[in-house]
Amino acid sequence: MRIVKLTNDTKQNLLENLLKRSTNNYGDYEKVVADIIENVKNRKEEAIFEYSLKFDKCTTTKENFQVTRAEIDAAYKEVDNHFIQVMRDSAANIRTYHEKQKRNSWFDAKEDGTILGQKITPMQNVGVYVPGGKAAYPSTTLMNVIPAKVAGVSNIIMTTPAGADGKVNPATLVAADIAGVDTIYKVGGAQAIAALAYGTEMIPKVDKIVGPGNIFVALAKRAVYGHVSIDSIAGPSEILVLADESATPRYVAADLLSQAEHDELASAILITTSEKLAEKVSVEVDEFVKVLQRREIIQKSLDNYGYILVAPDMETAVEAANEIASEHLEILTKNPFDTMTKIRNAGAIFLGEYSSEPLGDYYAGPNHVLPTNGTAKFFSPLSVDDYVKKSSIISYSREALEKVHEDIELFAKKEGLTAHANSIHVRFENKS
Repeated sequence: MRIVKLTNDTKQNLLENLLKRSTNNYGDYEKVVADIIENVKNRKEEAIFEYSLKFDKCTTTKENFQVTRAEIDAAYKEVDNHFIQVMRDSAANIRTYHEKQKRNSWFDAKEDGTILGQKITPMQNVGVYVPGGKAAYPSTTLMNVIPAKVAGVSNIIMTTPAGADGKVNPATLVAADIAGVDTIYKVGGAQAIAALAYGTEMIPKVDKIVGPGNIFVALAKRAVYGHVSIDSIAGPSEILVLADESATPRYVAADLLSQAEHDELASAILITTSEKLAEKVSVEVDEFVKVLQRREIIQKSLDNYGYILVAPDMETAVEAANEIASEHLEILTKNPFDTMTKIRNAGAIFLGEYSSEPLGDYYAGPNHVLPTNGTAKFFSPLSVDDYVKKSSIISYSREALEKVHEDIELFAKKEGLTAHANSIHVRFENKS
């Protein structure tokens, strides 16, 4: 891996390089996505089945479009029992963590008859997109569905592409069943997003769409946003390791590569105060790359977006970490909890050398759907809050309103909104 001194110039160059991965830079695909969305809006299942055949080589009909209970039962027989139990244990951890995020409606009543509050209501219909194709993502299924179930969402619809044989990956189906998905349809890509956003003969329109996908899925989610809600526009995966001389080079190298293997646009960055650690990590990375299965993807990722930055001190290192605002941040310092207090921007923070990033991906419980590409400066991980709506509650008695009605009327008149003022005034126009 390249080793460079951390300066204002190198930091700025790095940030500019990382931003090249934004979905805003893929305008060439927008016309394709817009056409798919419009076609599905107009022709519904007919268009979906055509796209499934074209992109997934899968023949889909109304008879086999929806996954049946028999298919789910068959999937259980195809998945190793030990792995099924691991998924159940993971689901339990995810559920326990997200249960702690639940909030209740509240009301504050005063003696004069004023009642203010907030009513929290779960969304009714949520669509979960789970990628398919060559890879299987049962962890994504668990992470997107379980918080929705905890929130109390009434109806969870999952879409995922089937293979050429018409089957959905069995591990994905088992995960969906464990998580509590209500209905599953065999459709992927931008056409799945369009179906969820606008509804078809078989798929009801949802209130929100969550889940990751390729560039076509990301652009489709962006295109339908406003008509429905979405979780975020997911970008390529990222890891930033913040380390001092106490870190174990082999652990650091392994953790960097755990994200570099995702795809060629993934970024893996080490910021350290130790030149010796930087050099040792670079050597360890090279040795790992020789033996890992996805070495070609890893190497391209490292060549494009892999950095080892040597900082003059931890204060400078932390400042750079906050500027990068990485999706995953590992802190491998002598006192990681103290270092963590100085971090403002990160999707998920992993403390200590036995808290490597895959622990969060699969098992610990916190959500692995995280803000990417610097958006951790203003976005948060997927949570129960993403599946509920909040309504403000206002109730005034006549006595309470009478005390302040003239002030409200004055405010409205100052804004030139006399009908606003009149709405208050008429309630006291006959006051003696």
